[in-house]
Amino acid sequence: MKLYISADIEGITGVSHWDEAMGKSGSDFTEQMTKEVSAACYGATEAGAKEILVKDAHGSGRNIRIDGMPITTKVLKGWSGGPLRMMEGLDASFDGVLFVGYHSGANMGGNPLSHTFSSGRFQWIKLNGQYISEFDINTMIAHYYKVPVLFLSGDQGLCDDVKSKLPSVMTVSTMKSIGDSMVCQHPELIIDEINRTVEQAILSYKKYEITLPEVMVFDISFKEEKHAYKAQFYPGVQLLEPKVVRFETKDYMAFLKMFLFI
Repeated sequence: MKLYISADIEGITGVSHWDEAMGKSGSDFTEQMTKEVSAACYGATEAGAKEILVKDAHGSGRNIRIDGMPITTKVLKGWSGGPLRMMEGLDASFDGVLFVGYHSGANMGGNPLSHTFSSGRFQWIKLNGQYISEFDINTMIAHYYKVPVLFLSGDQGLCDDVKSKLPSVMTVSTMKSIGDSMVCQHPELIIDEINRTVEQAILSYKKYEITLPEVMVFDISFKEEKHAYKAQFYPGVQLLEPKVVRFETKDYMAFLKMFLFI
């Protein structure tokens, strides 16, 4: 069994402010990120995984300590510059995808740090009229390659949203927001729960239909008008409002390439 893990930090236990999310490698929060990813890897190994690729998908992409992983795990650090971004290295050869430390999307609530990709650049992103998160965009990458999503850990708001869309995905809630604050459990409890739930998710996986919308209409709202103005010059991008552009496609990879350049 070959598994892929994409790991972010804003959904890691105890992260409640940008100064915690953007701390340097080796901080308490990147250490906790390493521990939660490691717990997922060990749970997957206990369930029979022989090969695991982890994408360090936060900030510099250099947060996770490789020596904290099982010996069968490889970690992809840094950024290639390609369109898969947080899912770099994924292809159709994988048997499943796990998400660790993910967070609610822009305009979706559930986390004081809710955002979709650059919090300084985008107000929100919609697909066919619905707000979407980084989890949604990256899940569609998995589905593009016909690889099922098995597990998610992150804030309660995102976990609730995912269960409503993909009920077969097992989740671990790392924290719950109250306004601009977060209620967090002891990190060791979360580490243990991630380990057990990942193993259970793999062993009890039930196949679900993997599809993408036939037609995908993406609306993207920028924080600054100049970025929307510039984006309209990418082929197929339409300026709807001073800060909002639209891109319509039947090919998800076309969206990912467009999004990379805008």
